[in-house]
Amino acid sequence: MITLEPFGPADFDQLIAWIDTDQLLSEWSGALFTFPLTPDDLAWYIRGANDFAAPDVFIYKAVESATGQTVGHISLGSLSERDRSGRITRVLVGPGARGRGYCAAMVRALLRIGFAELGLHRIGLGVYDFNHGALRCYRACGFHTDGTLRDVARHGDAYWSLVEMSILAPEWRAQQAAGAAK
Repeated sequence: MITLEPFGPADFDQLIAWIDTDQLLSEWSGALFTFPLTPDDLAWYIRGANDFAAPDVFIYKAVESATGQTVGHISLGSLSERDRSGRITRVLVGPGARGRGYCAAMVRALLRIGFAELGLHRIGLGVYDFNHGALRCYRACGFHTDGTLRDVARHGDAYWSLVEMSILAPEWRAQQAAGAAK
């Protein structure tokens, strides 16, 4: 349904167009960027991914296989060789593509990379507690809730709480085996 391809400068304008409000930028990136998102911001963001010898982060666009249309964005960073862990960050399904299962497809494809290709043991993520669609998606992909960081981010006059989630390699392998048995 989707393939993950490296995100690069040719993709900047589309991502900038998708992130059209300060709130959406904060939901997508936390405090990493300020609104509006710029090509210079994104050039800085992908710099660690361009070290092909030892990337700090893997940054992808999600491409719909049948149409070649870019439908989303996702990254895997905070890689620790010692702990064999990583963190999914900056997940976004583009406008017009939401509600079609792309988020789950993107996450599953990234889990395959993390566990099968990189040999990670644990992959975590954080999602704001009001993002019910994302929470459902991550649970459907096998993530477990580790806890909630209360009022961890401030946006305007509101405080946002962050739900920390993770999945372990044995859990992911069990899911793969169960799927193959069907």
